[in-house]
Amino acid sequence: MTALRWAGILKSLGNKVNIASDYHGERCDLLLALHARRSAAAILGFRRAYPEKPIVVALTGTDVYRDLPRSRMAQRALEAADRIVALQPLAVTELAPDLRGKCCVIYQSDQPSGRERRTPKSFDVCVAGHLRSVKDPLRTAYAVRLLPEHSRIRVLQAGEGMLPSMEQRALAEQTRNPRYHWMGPLTRARTLRLIARSHILVLSSRMEGGANVISEAIVRGTPVIASRIPGSVGLLGTDYPGYFPFGDSAVLASLLLRAETDSEFYKNLRQHCARLAPRFRPAAERRSWRDLVRELAGIKP
Repeated sequence: MTALRWAGILKSLGNKVNIASDYHGERCDLLLALHARRSAAAILGFRRAYPEKPIVVALTGTDVYRDLPRSRMAQRALEAADRIVALQPLAVTELAPDLRGKCCVIYQSDQPSGRERRTPKSFDVCVAGHLRSVKDPLRTAYAVRLLPEHSRIRVLQAGEGMLPSMEQRALAEQTRNPRYHWMGPLTRARTLRLIARSHILVLSSRMEGGANVISEAIVRGTPVIASRIPGSVGLLGTDYPGYFPFGDSAVLASLLLRAETDSEFYKNLRQHCARLAPRFRPAAERRSWRDLVRELAGIKP
């Protein structure tokens, strides 16, 4: 999805864009590689074929917070790059000092859609994303088991079970947990409507490079509760009030209950997210890509 979205932005700027899963010697003026380790062979192959042409490497969460310290191929890919794109500023501090100067931050954006009505009958908590272990996808379901009976909270989770075992876990949780509803894979449009009509979005991941679902929620006026990991702190800020320790169901449950019952706390979450919204506007992301491509093409501002 990131590759498709970026291709759309670059095409809108007048570029011809081809998306490929590997590089096989095709001629082009610039290579944009998403994921340093997985794209390392393509990056190094392009550098050998076209030593004078620019390479941009975009960092993922697994690059920054898992692979770079131990993967020589990922390190070589970044050394070969002319520019490195991070999705949030804390990722830059994870790079070797000699690489930080060629790194820039481009926030992922989303176009706000029409406001959806939120039901007063329940306090809806959205979890959006494929069910993968790195996302700790059932943490919100586990947390709402701990809520008092009077709570109106229900969890609506959208995303495909990436393994049969994960799908079985979600189905079993739905059977035993009346507050939890797994909706399965939804289209992007339906997922965005779900985010817009939810009262809160929870991102419970162990590792993120800078999750686009945060920007998707913020531009729709849906505040976020997130595990305190660098990828989310880099987007939301160190002073954001909606963090919980990764994997801590009890703290997550208390935050959700507070958001439901404490109007001032919920208002604080919404106001903080509203202040962040301008950084996630499509015009800002488009301008960042325009400036980067022009710089690498040697075009003066």
